[in-house]
Amino acid sequence: QVQLVESGGGLVQAGGSLRLSCAASGLTFNKYVMGWFRRAPGKEREFVSVISRSDGDDADTTYTDSVKGRFTISRDNAKNMVYLQMNSLKPEDTAVYYCAASFRVSQSVNPSDYNFWGQGTQVTVSS
Repeated sequence: QVQLVESGGGLVQAGGSLRLSCAASGLTFNKYVMGWFRRAPGKEREFVSVISRSDGDDADTTYTDSVKGRFTISRDNAKNMVYLQMNSLKPEDTAVYYCAASFRVSQSVNPSDYNFWGQGTQVTVSS
């Protein structure tokens, strides 16, 4: 049984930082592209970032424009973990953040390309 469990969300003031973690189990982790998505109140789920199967310096990453330069995705294949370091947070980053796993060959920004999802973790940024 595949499980993705997010943690690290919370309440932070604008300009602050949070580090989200996603623990994966029940799958061969290094066979999956890993992504982060978010859903803000009253909005559709949107792509945040994705990382290729590799970890370390070999990893390829993609970010949505609104988080470029502020967020960093990383993974540790030895620990079956993926992370999202979020700096310079803004109120518009407030959302439930989800990690997701995709068996696609290439990275995707489309939620429908992801096979497994976590339950999400709430991030609230106050102004």
